Amino acid sequence: MDAQRTAAGQACSVARTMALLSDPWAVLIVRDVGRGIHRFDELARSLGVARTVLSRRLSALVESGIVERAGYREPGSRTRPEYHLTRRGRDLGVVLAAMMDFGDRHLAGPEGPPVVRRHAGCGAPVRLVGVCAEGHRLGAGDRVLLEPGPGAAPGSPAPDLEER
Repeated sequence: MDAQRTAAGQACSVARTMALLSDPWAVLIVRDVGRGIHRFDELARSLGVARTVLSRRLSALVESGIVERAGYREPGSRTRPEYHLTRRGRDLGVVLAAMMDFGDRHLAGPEGPPVVRRHAGCGAPVRLVGVCAEGHRLGAGDRVLLEPGPGAAPGSPAPDLEER
């Protein structure tokens, strides 16, 4: 059994998400489709990926419900597919934003990050923050406890863990 199927079968949301996005091309396709690049040729050009690889990855993303295929037609041409994120795909935006924040903090070169997210309303940089369901903003010193959820494996011990 390969690592992707093993991860997908775990009772762990992180493992299941990684199984879905385990291929770097899949993550970059989601990024570009989310940025408004919808057509196959534009995606191939933007990513610099082989067309066969792009075709397979797009098919997998469509099958997993992350991307949907829709037809468009230029005047005088045949109908061709373009790709849009589904609700499920748009929900990955926060995952990609977290990856971007990590890369900006730990992997950017001396010149700084290549892209800065800004709030359209005021122009301030956008940051990801943790907020509990009661609206409390979590700071660096706040403890977050991990406990078994409704999808935990039957008979699994309660995790004695906390995020740090």
